[in-house]
Amino acid sequence: MELSQYLSMFIDESKEHLQSLNENLLSLESNPQDISIVHNIFRSAHTLKGMSATMGFEDIAALTHEMENVLDLVRNSKIEMNPFIFDCIFKSLDSLESMVEDIIQGGTGKADVSPIVVALRSIVTGDYKTAQAPQVTAAKEPAKGIEVDEFQFSILQQSIDSGFLVFYIEVSVNENCVLKAARAYMVFDALERMGEIVKATPSVQEIEQEKFDRSFSLYFISKVDQATLEKEILNVSEIQSAVIITVDSESLAELSPPRTEVEAARQEIAAAVAEAITPAVSIETMHNVEPVAAAAKPTAGGAPVASRTIRVDIERLDALMNLFSELLIDRVRLEQLASEVKRNDLTETVEHMSRVSSDLQNIVLKLRMVPVDSVFNRFPRMIRDLAKSLDKKVDLVITGAETELDRTVIDEIGDPLVHLLRNAVDHGIESISDRLAAGKSEHGTIQLRAFHSGNHVFIEIEEDGRGIYREKVLKTALKNGLVTAEQAAKLSDLEVYNLLFASGFSTAEKISDISGRGVGLDVVKTKIQMLGGHVQVDSKLGFGSKFSVQLPLTLSIISAMLVRLGSEKYAIPLSSIVETSAIQKQQIRNIHGNKMVEYRNSVIPLVSLSTLFNVPDFNEDLEEETEIVVVRKGDKQVALMVDEFIGQQEIVLKTLGKYLSGLFAISGATILGDGQVALIIDPNALIK
Repeated sequence: MELSQYLSMFIDESKEHLQSLNENLLSLESNPQDISIVHNIFRSAHTLKGMSATMGFEDIAALTHEMENVLDLVRNSKIEMNPFIFDCIFKSLDSLESMVEDIIQGGTGKADVSPIVVALRSIVTGDYKTAQAPQVTAAKEPAKGIEVDEFQFSILQQSIDSGFLVFYIEVSVNENCVLKAARAYMVFDALERMGEIVKATPSVQEIEQEKFDRSFSLYFISKVDQATLEKEILNVSEIQSAVIITVDSESLAELSPPRTEVEAARQEIAAAVAEAITPAVSIETMHNVEPVAAAAKPTAGGAPVASRTIRVDIERLDALMNLFSELLIDRVRLEQLASEVKRNDLTETVEHMSRVSSDLQNIVLKLRMVPVDSVFNRFPRMIRDLAKSLDKKVDLVITGAETELDRTVIDEIGDPLVHLLRNAVDHGIESISDRLAAGKSEHGTIQLRAFHSGNHVFIEIEEDGRGIYREKVLKTALKNGLVTAEQAAKLSDLEVYNLLFASGFSTAEKISDISGRGVGLDVVKTKIQMLGGHVQVDSKLGFGSKFSVQLPLTLSIISAMLVRLGSEKYAIPLSSIVETSAIQKQQIRNIHGNKMVEYRNSVIPLVSLSTLFNVPDFNEDLEEETEIVVVRKGDKQVALMVDEFIGQQEIVLKTLGKYLSGLFAISGATILGDGQVALIIDPNALIK
């Protein structure tokens, strides 16, 4: 059977099952007595094992099998979940994710997971409570020249006690052997059909790369006798010799580290477990996030109904969007021609086509919309690991996860949110002792919210930590030359806090490998601005900080106001427009050389687009009345002077290409119905 055709399906379903395992395990950690969650975890692990075995990914299948053994004992109430078991299974999930990622990158999905396998087996046998725990360093140098750690020693001891035979084997290849690694592989393959290899020196990876002289050693567990083993090994060509020694309990005891007191040993075990099992704090960049279809949806009566969904390749959706964009341009052209020809039958047909294409447009856009939950669902696990590594207690509260964003935005927003959340945990939330001293709960809370507002989606990260020290930020800004002392005295709190987004800015006295307040925030701002959004921070000392990210709903088709400047046409996104109006020439004021205009009981700047873009054939000074477009970014507003309003229109956003990238206040272009190109103005760049 050709399995390559099923690889894409395997990868997608594996990612879904791993995400489900992470979410259910976090739920179980909050409610360890809920056996129904254990059943869900067991089913996901069992399905993943079967899929992996079918596809030939044996390491994944083997690790999930060991997880199943532990979960089976838990669901049958033979053992209870505890921090050690949780950490082991979380570590297992990390290894499984790494192996699946290796497969995605074209690898074989193989990995050395022996430490975690041994840890899982120790849970099944119950030896993790009193026996040896995994250690990074070797326990002792055996007489035969091969190192074993304490868990491997424990496995060897248990095997002897269970009636298995334990052998120490030294294999030498011929001096003139050309393919040493291939011969070693054949020996390993023969042995693995008869038993289990516990430890090899050099490591399997080094042997595969021929990083050994002529011999290698290993400990082997089997029920096959010594003579049979020797025969099978020597059957491999170009093997010079095989020395096989049976290991008994007495000789094995020489490998055991000395133990003086049981309690001291237990303390060492706990330290080793913390070192070997606690998940490393590392955040992977998320790309190509796809919506995960639920297996079943509850109906009003409570009975689940199977979800009728299909998987669609992202490239096909992109192609569909591009084709529809061209159709939209032709539709606008037809509408213009129909208005010029003025034939009723043509007008009616075009109007009907416009209605149908508008419905089609909504469907196409919805196909590209993805719930932000596809990004948010990885954060609870991340926060758990960060809090544990920092010895803090942090609760992550997610609201609005069903809010939808365009896939192109979803693909890029993961990294910025990771930076902001890491900062919130590391430098926002105080330590337990500091929180208690401040009269707060020992549990810090991070609110992760998403919601729609107009044509934008807002994502907020708010924590109840220590807040931002204004004076400390200003001191660092002055030291780095970001502001002068005169400017610093005039800055508002919000302006001071937003200095954190300056390149390389950090107020952290000691930068950790997790974050430093400000480390990476310039990258966050740059990435979000590339998506057409913006980010700002507000804070109250002693009560926490809030980062607000504003993002466009979609990046491909937008509603815009078309305006004319002389003989040129421009488009201004409707999402940024507050109001359009006309003002008299005498209403314009000059304040310190800047044009200002009164607007709703306030005075706002007036920007001449014709001067800014050097538009020919347009002299605004000759007009007694001028049309203006008031645009807003956050709480700041600016009035833009234009020649004429053309009207509102759905436009297709086209990039200007790499040769015209970085143009000031221009975010792209669109093709109008008459074939003309209109530049799209970026109001955010005009407001400083």
